[in-house]
Amino acid sequence: MSNKKGRVFSGARPTGRQHLGNYLGAIQNYVALQDEFDCVYCVVDLHALTTMETTLELRQNTYEMALDWLAAGIRPEETILFIQSHVPEVTELHTILSMVTPLGKLTDLPTFKEKIRQQPENVNYGLLGYPVLMSADIVLYKSNFVPVGIDQAPHIEFTREVVRSFNYRYKTSALIEPQMKVTAIPKVLGLDGEQKMSKSLDNHIELAATPKETSDRIKTMFTDPARVTRDIPGNPDICNVFSMHKIFSKPEEIEMINVECRRAGIGCVDCKKIYANNLNENLEPFRERRAGFAQKPDQVWDILDDGARRASEVAKKTMAEVRAAIGLP
Repeated sequence: MSNKKGRVFSGARPTGRQHLGNYLGAIQNYVALQDEFDCVYCVVDLHALTTMETTLELRQNTYEMALDWLAAGIRPEETILFIQSHVPEVTELHTILSMVTPLGKLTDLPTFKEKIRQQPENVNYGLLGYPVLMSADIVLYKSNFVPVGIDQAPHIEFTREVVRSFNYRYKTSALIEPQMKVTAIPKVLGLDGEQKMSKSLDNHIELAATPKETSDRIKTMFTDPARVTRDIPGNPDICNVFSMHKIFSKPEEIEMINVECRRAGIGCVDCKKIYANNLNENLEPFRERRAGFAQKPDQVWDILDDGARRASEVAKKTMAEVRAAIGLP
């Protein structure tokens, strides 16, 4: 890897085909960071096991996610793209870091409390130790920066504390304290205009959907609830469709819709059509690239395998330092 401004690490659970919220919240940032940083991006399949009841779709979901990342512009010739479990050193480091992690730190993290509420019938050790495994992911690859939303700040600070504890106990500097690189992650609302875009809520738009599928989904989007008929003026400031226009439409179109909606000069149906056309136009290059990769599935798996090989080279060096610092026989 070239020496740019440092190394960035990020990982995501394999949820399959990615949607617009994934793209705006993370993927486009992954792509942009490649211009300034050495990047390591990981499909965290082990993390996914903490909430999965079945793994029947795990392999396919991993493949679909990789397709979307590659189509969006991840450049595997310079960026390490791999599957978490294909570099087993991460589980060894997870075990070692767990020895310097106070139990109270884990139970106090807000994400753990939230998961307990979400799945009270499945509070497993992996769920509790999730942040330790996350820390292992980050520090195994000597990561300088982790791009996250501000809501993930507690996890990055947790990782920094774990690193300090390890380095202090074993009188070493083998592990690097990562810095949080705050990203301007928008909260992308789903088609319902209320909840965050999510597959589980079926309020999402898949990046790889066909133009017709995309347009049909957009037709169902909620707009200004007060605008029940075409002749009632609307308020774009509270309309989810208008928030998407701000991202995907031309400035002159945004201004026109802003003015005409407020005086009932344009209806919601026409507003959605404009958004659908613009979104499909924006996604057309992505879809073409994705179709190209999809025609060569072996190439996608080869990219992931090569990424794991390159990640392993870094991981083995880190673990050699870690074992030496501890004094393991």
